[in-house]
Amino acid sequence: MATSPARRDATEALLDAAEALLVEVGYAAITVRKLADRAGVNHGLVHYYFGSMEEVFLQTLERFTARLTERQAKLYAAEVPFADKWRTAMEYLKADFDSGYQKVWFELQAMAWNHEEMRDRVAAVLGLWLDVLHPAFDVGLAELGVDRERFPTAAVVALVTTFNQGVMLEHLSGVTTGHDELLAMIDGWLTEREDAADPRTREADHEGT
Repeated sequence: MATSPARRDATEALLDAAEALLVEVGYAAITVRKLADRAGVNHGLVHYYFGSMEEVFLQTLERFTARLTERQAKLYAAEVPFADKWRTAMEYLKADFDSGYQKVWFELQAMAWNHEEMRDRVAAVLGLWLDVLHPAFDVGLAELGVDRERFPTAAVVALVTTFNQGVMLEHLSGVTTGHDELLAMIDGWLTEREDAADPRTREADHEGT
């Protein structure tokens, strides 16, 4: 059965409201009435359309993530060097802090710690990111000439997602010590790998000897 325009509009309004409130006040401070008032709909529609506040929050996170992973997929599909894609992705990391996504992501992770039935859904959100990152890094590591046996793609992606989440969590806590230095260190390593993988660089080095 097709969703009616009225239901679709109300659903989107509630998800928009939930996204804004999760950023502003966090899930613990959001009531059904506060959510409905922010969305401009009758509070009875929250449970009628979603069944629970937890479902509202999960769909909010899933929708937010879908927008960003679509952006990320376009980035990694571009015909530019992998190192440039990485640098853009790090700019996105800053933009996602400003958008509030990182706060929503950690809010829902924390909520899932105490709601076992939510864990699979929250874990699946991370899976959306991994679905983009694994093939992108598989190509990127090969482009940079990285030893794939010593540095398997899955291990590198796990390292990147773990360090990203650490940076995000510290940033949300007001801690940025060492972040710029860490990114500069990685950028330097990428530049070295680019130069080593570029036959023109190797040729120039050979001519200079």
